[in-house]
Amino acid sequence: MRHHLYNPDFKFIVEPEEFNKYTDREILQYCLGATMYMPGTKDFTPKILSGAMPGLTTIVLCFEDACPEEQVPQAEENVHKLLDAVTNAVEEGALSADRVPLIFVRIRNLAQFKHFGEALTLHQAKSLCGINFPKFNAENGYEYFAYLADLNERFGEILYGMPIIEDPEAAYKETRMQELVGIKKILDKYHELVLQVRVGGTDFSSVFGVRRGVDYSIYDIMTVRECLADIVNVCGRNNDYVISGPVWEYFRAPKELMFEELPKHGLEDYLMKRLPIVNNEIDGLLREVILDKANGFVGRTVIHPTHVKFVNALMAVTKEEYEDASMILGHKEGGVVKGTGANKMNEVKPHTNWANKVINRARAFGVIENEGAYVKLFAVNE
Repeated sequence: MRHHLYNPDFKFIVEPEEFNKYTDREILQYCLGATMYMPGTKDFTPKILSGAMPGLTTIVLCFEDACPEEQVPQAEENVHKLLDAVTNAVEEGALSADRVPLIFVRIRNLAQFKHFGEALTLHQAKSLCGINFPKFNAENGYEYFAYLADLNERFGEILYGMPIIEDPEAAYKETRMQELVGIKKILDKYHELVLQVRVGGTDFSSVFGVRRGVDYSIYDIMTVRECLADIVNVCGRNNDYVISGPVWEYFRAPKELMFEELPKHGLEDYLMKRLPIVNNEIDGLLREVILDKANGFVGRTVIHPTHVKFVNALMAVTKEEYEDASMILGHKEGGVVKGTGANKMNEVKPHTNWANKVINRARAFGVIENEGAYVKLFAVNE
């Protein structure tokens, strides 16, 4: 896969790189971008085989919240068939291996995970990138990853795990730090199998009986903001793990993305000053992704296909960011250097973790000229 295929004529300063499930984990963890969830009962095979959604690179077929319990057997059968069909298409030459999205399943609980895993075949596992673990906590986490490790050994295939931290124990202030430290120990034990850490903004909101409106971001909800901050604090130190942002719940597809006049200033300038770009729902998403980046999140969960290109476009790196990051990583001896825009201080040692993250994002999502180019990148009707 490669990001931004929906806009093949866009001119990057540095092109995004190709990736698939076998790409080195150190870069693959940055590549997921907008990760779209859908019910496990949905027959998504025709869209994968036809390449009907060129911007979509990562999908999660859900056996949990998006799937009624009585439909789980039907969903499991559907996913097994989908994986067989994708592997068959690749082996027969009908589908390029480079056009297979990263496919994950979100299991319901350990018993359902094992039921799904026991029916899984090597043929199917070739097209499966990994497993999302809902309500992941310090008590169930070891068993999830132990069984995942068993599957990897059985098939000789890489299957990653993505814990979703959304449990009430991680939400409650009095238990949160103990819970997160316990989770971190599990992740460190199975480090090479952890592709990303995901967070459940909706579940955290539910604990406190709140829900952000379309004019607010998840960072405006104080109790949820505290949860997210502590997750980044524990799991995001020294870029130990890539953490993705929570889902944005509002959608209204723009009829056309045609701009009579592109914004004259940076996208952040418009959004943070509440000047309209697309519509309330999309502008809210864009605003939240900007705050994601500011807080160290990479990519996010999406539940609507119209969100994909907006999230992935904003994950691209500007030329100034890229040149600053390259400059920092190039000064091995340390010290302080003036930024490439002559507008900031680049202090080599303190900014190294930031620079590494920027370079990895650039490899995954490409480098664009400036903030104005974000609009040019997503302003295409698919």
